[in-house]
Amino acid sequence: MQDANGQQAAVAGARASGEFFIPDLCAPRSVFFLVLLTELVVLIHSLAVSRLPAFDWTVFAAGSLLVQWLVLFSAALLCALRSWFARRSLFVAAACSILLVLLVTALSSQLVLSFYPQWLGAGDPLWWLLRNLLVAGLVTGIALRYFYLQQQLALRERSELQARLDAMQTRIRPHFLFNTLNSIASLIASHPGRAEEAVEDLAELFRASLRQSGLDATVADELRLCQLYLGIEQLRLGERLRLDWRIEEGLAGLPMPGLVLQPLVENAVYHGVSLLPGGGTVSVHLARQGRELVASVENPVPERPGISRGENMALNNIEQRLQALFGDGASLRRMPAPGRFRVELRYPLEAPA
Repeated sequence: MQDANGQQAAVAGARASGEFFIPDLCAPRSVFFLVLLTELVVLIHSLAVSRLPAFDWTVFAAGSLLVQWLVLFSAALLCALRSWFARRSLFVAAACSILLVLLVTALSSQLVLSFYPQWLGAGDPLWWLLRNLLVAGLVTGIALRYFYLQQQLALRERSELQARLDAMQTRIRPHFLFNTLNSIASLIASHPGRAEEAVEDLAELFRASLRQSGLDATVADELRLCQLYLGIEQLRLGERLRLDWRIEEGLAGLPMPGLVLQPLVENAVYHGVSLLPGGGTVSVHLARQGRELVASVENPVPERPGISRGENMALNNIEQRLQALFGDGASLRRMPAPGRFRVELRYPLEAPA
């Protein structure tokens, strides 16, 4: 039931944004494939009506001229009317698209007969016109069906991806909230004033975290979450928690998935600095490398083998979310060293289409 509701919401969102089930046929890639497929169809037709020892290049050239004109002119009109079609029902949009192609075919066929009557030869003009209309209608119907199925598949994948992201983010938030509440609870007896201030910071922190989803957040948003969380932890740990921020200029407005950096900082404090009597420094570095954003968090750790179960679960959740958003273009690397632990994440600044 939830999957059906998610898919309906995706369809409604697509319609609201003006997304038409026919792709943008004016894009260079679309035009290239249209020209290529048209030539292949004409070549198949020419091979069918010609003998191999004497290939009829006249049929191939004439067919290419007529069919390329029909396809490209129809594609241009469909592209120009996409926004109007997108506001109509599926049936009306499909019917109007077919009628538009048939109209272009009929007018083009009449122009051909007017300027090049020898093209027809001894054939009947009416049957030739009907044949062209029938072929154009069948090909257009098949293409529209293909485009519709492609759009439905894309919408389903989009809704499933959003469901996966929501599920992963739901698993991260309770962990983040409970750790913060534990930090506040430790302040109530010794520093009630600081505990009250921490509760206010927590309210702002949790409101901000609830707004993060997918790629709607920015580097500045995620850094704000980190600063709020670290402010609460510094009330508890005091001088034991030291920070080293190294943020490259010009990154604030770049996209960053919500709740990917803050949990790394949280792990650095909860599983590292807080376990050391003398505390330590959490280093947060962000830089742009080509078309990728690279973020790393490094912290001291007690002399203990391996990674704790809770820390590993948080890292796995972040890694899964990056893979869901960017596929193989993103990575999360764990780099343990004696007395230190460093984790580095990187992802492309442009999400895959």
